Amino acid sequence: MITEEFSFPSKDGKTTIHAIKWMNDERKYRAILQVTHGMIEYIERYTAFAEFLTGHGFLVVGHDHLGHGESITSVADYGYFAEVRHPSDILVDDMHTLRTLIQKEKEGVPYFMFAHSMGSYLLRKYLTKYPKNLSGIVLCGTGYLPWTTTTMGLMVVRACQVIKGAHFRSPRITKMTYGASYRKFDMTGKDLTNSWLTRDTDMVASYGTDLKCRYLFTVNGYQGLIETVKFDCKQKNVDLIPNELPIMFVSGEDDPVGDLGKGVRKVYRMFQKSGKKDVTCKLYPKMRHEIINEIGKEEVYQDILNWMEKHIK
Repeated sequence: MITEEFSFPSKDGKTTIHAIKWMNDERKYRAILQVTHGMIEYIERYTAFAEFLTGHGFLVVGHDHLGHGESITSVADYGYFAEVRHPSDILVDDMHTLRTLIQKEKEGVPYFMFAHSMGSYLLRKYLTKYPKNLSGIVLCGTGYLPWTTTTMGLMVVRACQVIKGAHFRSPRITKMTYGASYRKFDMTGKDLTNSWLTRDTDMVASYGTDLKCRYLFTVNGYQGLIETVKFDCKQKNVDLIPNELPIMFVSGEDDPVGDLGKGVRKVYRMFQKSGKKDVTCKLYPKMRHEIINEIGKEEVYQDILNWMEKHIK
């Protein structure tokens, strides 16, 4: 596998976005997969997944969101998006900038998008704005929150921004985001065997010592996340996504982000209600949040590959 790093300007007008391509030695591709990572992580954490797919003829690309990985101007920007009315719009547009760059380079090659956790919420919003010329979508570790919860959450983070500023990091707000579904797990990080992330203790230990994964989100970042979840969980916005676009949901049955499966099934039903013609959902028993870093991840890799191969045109 060949790895190539590159960059492009963010839509925030000041930040350089770090991006990466994973390629096979032949540089010949059956299809392309764009990976969108989750909250408080970075794109290189998907290298093993990318290596599997490049071995099956895929070009894999991805980038660090604003406030993540190398897409920062200083460490003070970790967990910070942009001080605009809707911070998530900047991240959505950055996703599209990357896609536009790659599709210009590889015109005509089938194009898929995969997104995990916070990235899955951003991709759900993305599809209401940029849905054309895609071969399929894989939403991993997504979920559902009711309107009352997201409305109250936005009120709190916006008020906090007014008082403390957009870069403020609130332990109280951070704790507030972990609901009842997390209570079965050790949230202190001390018990590696009972992490909500994955059952793979090596991955949990690696995450816990990685400085690019060890910071509190800013209140501005939480605004961007919560406004995205609120947008996604309205049926009228699901209806904006074209019915012909193939969509696959994958999640762990023990993933608290998906309310231990209930939230994922709720979103899946919303897509069915909307009249989507090709939507599938698979929940993996005993798996937690990061199913591509789980014990048994090979099954997940293969299922995603099989699904995409069926939709290569």
